Amino acid sequence: MTASGEADFSIFMRKYQNMVFSTAARLTANDAQAEDIAQEVFLKAYEHFDALRDEPAAPGWLRTVATNLSLNHLQRYRKRWRFFSEFTRNHDDGDSADDAPAVEWAAPDTFFDDMDGADRRAWVENALASLPGHQRVPLVLFHYEDMPYDEIAKKLRVSLSKVKIDILRGRAALARELAKNPASTILK
Repeated sequence: MTASGEADFSIFMRKYQNMVFSTAARLTANDAQAEDIAQEVFLKAYEHFDALRDEPAAPGWLRTVATNLSLNHLQRYRKRWRFFSEFTRNHDDGDSADDAPAVEWAAPDTFFDDMDGADRRAWVENALASLPGHQRVPLVLFHYEDMPYDEIAKKLRVSLSKVKIDILRGRAALARELAKNPASTILK
């Protein structure tokens, strides 16, 4: 790559680094791992830069690569931490998505009026990071990546019903976390 091409890539990388990092951070809930994943994403982007340079779909490509690398990372380490993950629960306990309590948002519509956008994002990101991975990952894929349930099930290699239950329980856990004092979660 020429010097001007490297300068162009540097501009390209700066333009999309926050999006790539935040995609990985939401999925892994770990900034150090997200930084490593973002580096991998931009190494792949560098290899394909001639095709990506003027491509309007480049942000989508970067987001997809970041999502896939994050999921690969989580899958790789899932076996190590199986004892501490969703496998500690007995899946034969009769729970179903219909039996789970509905998520109730106790906050009024004016709750965020005194909170600026950056504080609100930090509050939600911290609450999301506090969720266990088996709830956080499908929740992020569904709400941030707009993936349908069946595609999430395929990506995570779990059943469709598990995805639905984990998203439902993740929403409930997120609602409980968000019901706490926002100042305490922002300052973590």
